[in-house]
Amino acid sequence: MDEYRFRVDFLEEAKEFLSEQNEKTRKKILYNIWKARSINDKELFKKLQDEIWEFRTKYSGAYYRLFAFWNKEDNTDTVVIATHGLIKKTDKIPLSEIEHAEKLRKKYFNDKKKKK
Repeated sequence: MDEYRFRVDFLEEAKEFLSEQNEKTRKKILYNIWKARSINDKELFKKLQDEIWEFRTKYSGAYYRLFAFWNKEDNTDTVVIATHGLIKKTDKIPLSEIEHAEKLRKKYFNDKKKKK
């Protein structure tokens, strides 16, 4: 597992979500993200809608989701940007969470354009 398909950056809301989890849960989520970078497994990293994807972790009876999108602007480095997370008791994802991830994606790319 030395070959990675992408690297992962975390927006502030994603960092906050991870910091709110206990250490074992946080380690499990980060391990699954690390694993998803090297193997193609829909149980770990799955497309939800349009440009929005999710890192998936089931741990201790709960579903942990980190929403994300791809940034392929740099031809030498493929990056997945984690936007925010949530904990679910079921596998269903509220549409409002997907919309929030899309809003963060648009803001990310708009902010990048302004910096150029």
